[in-house]
Amino acid sequence: MTESWNWRGGRIREAYLLAADTVAGLLADPAVAAVWDGPSVLEDFGVRGLAGHLFGQDLDLPGLLAAPVPTEPVVSLRTYYLERVIWLDAGADAPVSARIRAGGEARAADGHAALNARVREALDALRTEVPRAPAARPVHLATWGEWSLELDDFLLTRLTEFVVHADDLACSAGLPTPEFPESVTAPVVELLARLAVRRHGTVDVIRGLARAERAPASIAGL
Repeated sequence: MTESWNWRGGRIREAYLLAADTVAGLLADPAVAAVWDGPSVLEDFGVRGLAGHLFGQDLDLPGLLAAPVPTEPVVSLRTYYLERVIWLDAGADAPVSARIRAGGEARAADGHAALNARVREALDALRTEVPRAPAARPVHLATWGEWSLELDDFLLTRLTEFVVHADDLACSAGLPTPEFPESVTAPVVELLARLAVRRHGTVDVIRGLARAERAPASIAGL
């Protein structure tokens, strides 16, 4: 994989805000509230925990952009996925997976209506803050190590979470999966394809996409 896989600039910022608004609408659906305390389609993940996880980092983003510019060195998106995150290859029983589920539950602990309100408040701020953030503005989460991501790379990670987990949340609530425009799905599909190549190799991914008769059982990137 090369270092040049990104969708930086106005395109990714517009796509992020559009996707965030769409997924916030899904979260607010009464069907989600009706199954709030039930299991989701993801192993060991309840619906409320999934909802809390879905918007967890986005609730932090207004504060991150208002804070001083972080001093931790910036890593590329490629380095982030290939060298920094430990959840990518972890199973459902791994400690990092348990921490992710616990974090989602904590975010949603005060109920469906409260989480909806916090999400809407965060998105109101982000509609102003994201477009005007300087180019190459780094962001740093306290749970990361001594490194940061550029905002546009961070937004692509969030866009991917929105598209993937919107399907999980919709299926958990018996709702149709939201339809996103190509401006949202294209960068996500590209990123997932690159992660699939990392996990399965180029030949299996090409076969999975183009040769049903020789396709492997899975070419999942996550």
